[in-house]
Amino acid sequence: MNSNSETDEASRGSEASSSNSNTTPNNTEEHSSTSLCTASGRNSPQNIMKRAAAKQLIERYFYQLLDGCGNSNCDNKYCASSGVARNLTPNEAAAEAIKLFYKDAKLCDSLPNKVPRTDTSTCDSSASTTCTTAHVKENEVKDKPSGESTSTVTSQEISLKSNTEPETSQKLSQKNERHNNGAPLTEERICQLCDEYFKNEDPKPLIRALGEAFTQPAILARCFQKKLSTESNMSESKPKESEAMCSSSDPDKDVDSKAEPGLDVQSCRRAFQYLSKVPSSCYSSGLVTALSTLGENLDLDLRITKKMSIDDVVNCMVIAFEVPDLSCSDYLEIALPALCHAAEYLPLKGQAKLARIWAHSCKESLRHILQTLQQSITLKVISTNYTRHFSVQDDENITMATKLMKIVYYANMLAGVMESNTLREEPVVIASQLDPLGDALDHLYPLSSIKNSKQAQPSDPLAIELEVNVLDSRKPFLPFEEFYNEPLSDTIEMDKDFANYKTEISNGKKFAFLKYPFVLTAATKSLGLYYENRIRMYSERRVSLLHAVVGAAPPMPFLRLKVRRSHIIDDALVELEMVAMERALDLKKQLVVEFEGEQGVDEGGVSKEFFQLIVEEIFNPDYGMFTQQQDSHTVWFNPTSFETEAQFTLIGIVLGLAIYNNVILAVNFPMVVYRKLMGKKGSFEDLADWNPMLYNGLKDMLEYKDDDIEEQYMQTFRICVQDVFGNPMFHDLKENGDNLFVNQDNKREFADLYADYLLNKSVECQFKAFRRGFVMVTDESPLGALFRPEEVETLVCGSKNFDFNELEKSTEYDGGYTAESQTIKDFWDIVHSLSLDDKRKLLQFTTGSDRVPVGGLSHLKLIIARNGPDSDRLPTAHTCFNVLLLPEYNSKDKLQDRLMKAISYSKVSSHCRYTLESRLVPRFKTFVRVLDQGGYSRPMWKLSHDTNFRCENSICEITEHVE
Repeated sequence: MNSNSETDEASRGSEASSSNSNTTPNNTEEHSSTSLCTASGRNSPQNIMKRAAAKQLIERYFYQLLDGCGNSNCDNKYCASSGVARNLTPNEAAAEAIKLFYKDAKLCDSLPNKVPRTDTSTCDSSASTTCTTAHVKENEVKDKPSGESTSTVTSQEISLKSNTEPETSQKLSQKNERHNNGAPLTEERICQLCDEYFKNEDPKPLIRALGEAFTQPAILARCFQKKLSTESNMSESKPKESEAMCSSSDPDKDVDSKAEPGLDVQSCRRAFQYLSKVPSSCYSSGLVTALSTLGENLDLDLRITKKMSIDDVVNCMVIAFEVPDLSCSDYLEIALPALCHAAEYLPLKGQAKLARIWAHSCKESLRHILQTLQQSITLKVISTNYTRHFSVQDDENITMATKLMKIVYYANMLAGVMESNTLREEPVVIASQLDPLGDALDHLYPLSSIKNSKQAQPSDPLAIELEVNVLDSRKPFLPFEEFYNEPLSDTIEMDKDFANYKTEISNGKKFAFLKYPFVLTAATKSLGLYYENRIRMYSERRVSLLHAVVGAAPPMPFLRLKVRRSHIIDDALVELEMVAMERALDLKKQLVVEFEGEQGVDEGGVSKEFFQLIVEEIFNPDYGMFTQQQDSHTVWFNPTSFETEAQFTLIGIVLGLAIYNNVILAVNFPMVVYRKLMGKKGSFEDLADWNPMLYNGLKDMLEYKDDDIEEQYMQTFRICVQDVFGNPMFHDLKENGDNLFVNQDNKREFADLYADYLLNKSVECQFKAFRRGFVMVTDESPLGALFRPEEVETLVCGSKNFDFNELEKSTEYDGGYTAESQTIKDFWDIVHSLSLDDKRKLLQFTTGSDRVPVGGLSHLKLIIARNGPDSDRLPTAHTCFNVLLLPEYNSKDKLQDRLMKAISYSKVSSHCRYTLESRLVPRFKTFVRVLDQGGYSRPMWKLSHDTNFRCENSICEITEHVE
């Protein structure tokens, strides 16, 4: 075997040091350098193989310098066994090994061949002490057609050395037995090597064992194997394994995967936990180098050679990511990217198997793996200056880590609590709108064609393979929020990523983070959704203009609603119903609202007011369409509502329009509504936030273990619910339910049927109509692909984090104000001291909505502008543009008095301003009605005291508060 090994190594050295048949030993150094440079610039299989062969030689030089060849009589000055070479650190040895490779220095062929051994007598080639140079072996291979002569000479030398130096051979055998060179790692071996370090404080044996295992995938795949159950199986596996080890000198194909019983993850984890007791500085550098080599070898095998089975590659990945924290930046910058790059080429079956192993056997390691990937991404993001020509989407270190994180993401769901994938709402089918003119103009104006831009959202192949859906994940092992990477989300240029996303849907090759939405915050994804909706609006606008050009229809570039404040529900629902019946595609135009009798241009503020008013009316329990849940303070569909299904469809359209037009609503739906909108039916666990008292009662019954459950609860399968008027209604969950008592055997069925009736069946007609209206607006939106139900709630209702420190940091100033102006400093001192209710009023006053946008107040661009010198005027605001006009008051007390009056007694007007203007005028009491320019009278505010004010064209100001 030694002769075969020598010939094989010589051929590898020949490939690495020469690229044509005319090379001579005199120009070996020069040509080796040229060969390496050429290989680094090309990706052909031949050059990749040359690099791999060169790497193997450099690795042999490394171990020769670090540990020697094991021959005490070695005369090679580049070998640690000769006693001539100085002691080197692993880093120094690595640098010196590269130099020796270029010099074509002596290489001891008695160096272990790194083939797994279970018996010291299997291949006794380690006793050879012949030292030859790499170029001599190359010439032997070139001159001799076969390796017979070389084998004969080597065998004779081995025999001679064995006869003349028995003591040396015995010592070498003892050393090999102690180091167990090339053998797979086991828990016992790791512990033994660690104990040797604690005893001798010599990390070399440990470093060598880890290096030999982690640099060669074929060896690493056999590490930490489960023990066979019977001795007979063990006796049968040893000869097969030994035969496989002796049959080939290539370490990448010397072990038969069918002989091994499988990976013992728990044993691997215990071994690495024991290894962590050794200071990581002793082995981190060598292990990082070994892991980097492992990643490159796996990458080479998966893409080109394909010698290893997928199971072996997965085992290597599992072991590599069980390595404890090395506290070394080189691991994040070198080793981890190499492993991520290799994982990219795992076939779909391999990715699914890796996810299942991580989910079922490596739950404890999921957080460590995720945090390591997050650290790698964050480190790369903050240390790189990205430009338009080299964006974050072009950085392979980040994109590869994100792709691997997707496997962790699905493993995290599988490791948590999963519900049945059968609880699905019926799909809503929206009839395609006939647009003959659009079809006729399709070939002339492809960008204006609605049909062309309508693209189905493809499902993730890995999710299909794993049969997993985020809607079925009731409780993941790690919170989904831990997958967010805020530095990455803040760095991404969403316009470019969205373009890549749309290209990738069309089978493009560009990377888009929107295809991996779990790593992006809801605020960043909402920006992607904004681009999608705006492009849709512009497309509909172009189609409308084309219709007008050919005379097919008058120009209607916007979805225009004209409503009366006194009949806002009736007017809005009637107009929306007409649009939905005539041409539902018009719902995807930009919304423009006009209040009858009022002047003003809708730049966003009027639409905000429209949605605010209509939501207040629709969800008012007195209106009868929704009921108030007393325990959870949420609204729910009224099962006994007298309204038609068409009314609920129109309410769904309103909710869809709010998302489509980027407006936040003040609605308090329970989470189950958003889960149902995404397609998941309500289940027992959804009762927790729908009706906490009922949920706790049913949960207590499910946890009751005694046999007297029938006597204790006296509950049958007939339930009693109340309608909106408080009248009791009875419903049998099963046939003849009043005679069927709940017991230990059927209590779970009772809880599931109870929840199914309350959340699904009792409101089936109302919710189907509601969801149909919602889908009419969002059917072509990537809403379901990008957002989880919890994120959809944030998209609709806004954030719940009122952090006004973030608002202060993001605020801009105009008209002469700066952050250092005294009035501005006083303003923020006052704002931070306000109660939560007053802070909501301030948001309502300045933006037209008291809701916090997605991502928090840091995403609200507020502008404070100077509105003249000190005066008695109150602050005013342009809600369309989030501009607060603030006079430069001469004292903090006056500023606080004026600001509190403005935010406490004002309502939004049709001019997109909160206004309270000028001088003392007649005195009114309790209600104030303001006459607009159009002659329309409406209530503005309610006061509990007499107040002096003046009204002028819907512009009013309180100037004195009279007790």
